[in-house]
Amino acid sequence: MDIPKRTLTGPVAAAAVAAPKTARKPERGGTFVRYAKAFRTPKGIAAAVLLALLVAVAVLAPVLAPGGYDQQARDALTGPSAAHLLGTDEFGRDILVRTIYGLRTDLSLILTAVPVSMVLGTLLGLSGYLSKLLGSATQRLLDIILGFPGLILGIMIVLMIGAGWTSLFVAIVIAGLPGFGRLARAGLLAQQQREYVLAARVLGVSRPKVLVRHILPNVTDPILVQATVFMVVAIFIEAGLSIVGLGINPPNPSLGAMLNVGARYVSTLPTYVLGPGLVLLLLALAFTLLSDALNEAATRR
Repeated sequence: MDIPKRTLTGPVAAAAVAAPKTARKPERGGTFVRYAKAFRTPKGIAAAVLLALLVAVAVLAPVLAPGGYDQQARDALTGPSAAHLLGTDEFGRDILVRTIYGLRTDLSLILTAVPVSMVLGTLLGLSGYLSKLLGSATQRLLDIILGFPGLILGIMIVLMIGAGWTSLFVAIVIAGLPGFGRLARAGLLAQQQREYVLAARVLGVSRPKVLVRHILPNVTDPILVQATVFMVVAIFIEAGLSIVGLGINPPNPSLGAMLNVGARYVSTLPTYVLGPGLVLLLLALAFTLLSDALNEAATRR
């Protein structure tokens, strides 16, 4: 016995006709997958290659220059040669070797101070969900810090602590707190009124658990992008403080300190500032490209 075929009519039929033959599968993976795809873009590839090259040179500095950065010679302020590709400084030290060790110093400073500033700033920005009074107090503190330019704030901190790596670390950490804190605060205000957050609170989920499980993952994107942007700012904070003589203590090299000393001999030995300046530019360019790539990945959600 033949069963008659049923035909669809009305809106159901229109939906069936309009539906594609093959349904598109939803994109799998979370934040890690999205940011991994950012490194497949031209900007991401360029940033990854450039950063990998600079980090490799900095890590292998003892292998590339086993004599160290303070090895002196009789010939001072000599031009580029086969033995010294960028020449020697006023004490006969190899400028290229000191530039490599200066890159090592700058990377150790940036890659430790910026993550610490990001974590502390995020915690300060999200503290308002646990206590409104605490959130208001932290925002007033961040506003006070934001009122000081980064270089002026760094000078004040260095004058209180003393010049050196530690004072630069503290200056970068404090200078980055307002940016991370305000971003976290804005994300908190946007997320705490969402339905899933309110539903979790109605079901009796504690505030700390709601903060960690629901709010924090949704404010991660802008904070990570801000971290890469602030790395560029941290580079110029170190360079600016070192140029005015408040950076790394000699004879320890840093890119900013080398620019400070090399400016005195720029007319007689241009390579003195050319090497550190070029490395500083490449470092800033790498972090700028990285921030652009991560920003594109964040806005692709």
